[in-house]
Amino acid sequence: MEIKGGLQDTIACDTRISSIIDETLSYAGYTIKELVDNEASFEEVIFLLWHLRLPTAAELADFSADLRSHMAIDAAVETCLRIQCRENLHPMSVLRSTVSLLGVFDKDAELTDNASTYLQNIKLQAKMPTIVAAFSRLRQGLDPIPPRHDLSFTANFLYMLDGHEPTETEIKILDMALVLHADHELNASTFAARVCASTLTDVYSTITTAIGTLKGSLHGGANERVFEMLVAIDEHGNAEEYLQAKLDSKEKIMGFGHRVYTTVDPRQQYLKAMAKELTEGTDKAKWYNISVEVETFIREKKGLIPNVDFYSATVYHCLGIDSDLFTMIFAMSRVSGWLAHTYEQKNNSRLMRPRSNYVGELGLVYVPIEARQDTREVI
Repeated sequence: MEIKGGLQDTIACDTRISSIIDETLSYAGYTIKELVDNEASFEEVIFLLWHLRLPTAAELADFSADLRSHMAIDAAVETCLRIQCRENLHPMSVLRSTVSLLGVFDKDAELTDNASTYLQNIKLQAKMPTIVAAFSRLRQGLDPIPPRHDLSFTANFLYMLDGHEPTETEIKILDMALVLHADHELNASTFAARVCASTLTDVYSTITTAIGTLKGSLHGGANERVFEMLVAIDEHGNAEEYLQAKLDSKEKIMGFGHRVYTTVDPRQQYLKAMAKELTEGTDKAKWYNISVEVETFIREKKGLIPNVDFYSATVYHCLGIDSDLFTMIFAMSRVSGWLAHTYEQKNNSRLMRPRSNYVGELGLVYVPIEARQDTREVI
């Protein structure tokens, strides 16, 4: 049996939730192009991932109302967020701990029937933007802004960040970004969630597991690193010199390359267009221009393509979101896919228990401790 590093090309499960075939990403049979070009809302896409079909108008209205009715967080959760606003605590650590606490405060967290699980899913999806926005404000010394029942999922998030009603353009662009990040087949965090779900643990545990996995810089954390790079290039003044120095020192350029896509990441194309639209004619145009310089240089030098993280960094920055919150926004979207995969895994469950390929020594003989030689290297 051939084993590739990182389980590359290994098929671990069957799914009806999303697919990547011939470098085309689809959600439950609908290509990203079909959904984005027809301006499917994020709420529609959540429904699609959970139900494997698009909702009717009445179903979408009820679904959106359910989400809005569960967006608010209670005083205990807010108190925990206030405690977590200390310096140098990573925002994804805050999100991971707070989602875990939601399970502690939910008296029905251990119920596993379909109706209870569905309500838990609604609560998790709905409260994620409120947690992110509340944390963003609390660490600035500001009070959280409660969600409104007359705003959509995306509009509510932008409103809760600063108290101003977002423009239609801002809502449309962030909504599209959330759609593009909603699911992506068996990526690292989704795989982690499915492994956790295969044990038949509670939903809060599976999502906490997924958040911890997404935090890593080789997964969701890459978009934060991308914007740090753009800022460094702006300060340096020369993109090619900066990037060449990174390549010469064998450093990884964040936001480039993908395990599955080789010619184009279909999500990146939309994010690039969104970044251009948001920045054109403004003082933030430099971020788009630097990004294009970086993309051109890395394509020519390394033959690598930009992935979903690359232009999303500029999009989020132009929406007024701090760079260290970028991965939280990723999670706010991707939780829709995690919840879909968790439900699918539990309803087709077999404990995920793969084997490892042992490459160490065998047949060693136990030596009494007084007879063992010190083999430590002298430094």
